Amino acid sequence: MNTRETTSGSSKPIGIVLSAAIASGLSFFALDLVWLGIIAQPIYAKHMGDLLTKSTVWSAALMFYVMYIGAIQVHAIWPSDNLKTAAKRGAGMGFFGYATYELTNWAVITDWPAALVPIDIVWGVILTASCAAAGFLVKDRMLRRRT
Repeated sequence: MNTRETTSGSSKPIGIVLSAAIASGLSFFALDLVWLGIIAQPIYAKHMGDLLTKSTVWSAALMFYVMYIGAIQVHAIWPSDNLKTAAKRGAGMGFFGYATYELTNWAVITDWPAALVPIDIVWGVILTASCAAAGFLVKDRMLRRRT
């Protein structure tokens, strides 16, 4: 069986690690596309106007998704021993990640729309908690099958 040694000395089967990452990544990507492309699109268009790009820079988006999904694995999914803890850790990570982005933009970008700050922070909390929960459920189910 392939395993990966962690800094704490415990080993994790690579198949389960990858499955949890794929579950959280696919859910993140799908939910974020629905949010950005359908639900919040009119809000962003109204408040951001010319600040919005005409076409997505997919390389930047992909880099963000890969890094953020990796961080969800490390900080929310794998340290948690139950669904509630994984979701709480994801919510905290979403709060700090999205608040950092929004508050920094508001502080340094001329005309950054203040109305988007709470909207995006709440979205970050919901999105990250949901994806941490999805990844945890896959991890937990696969680990239970092994025993």
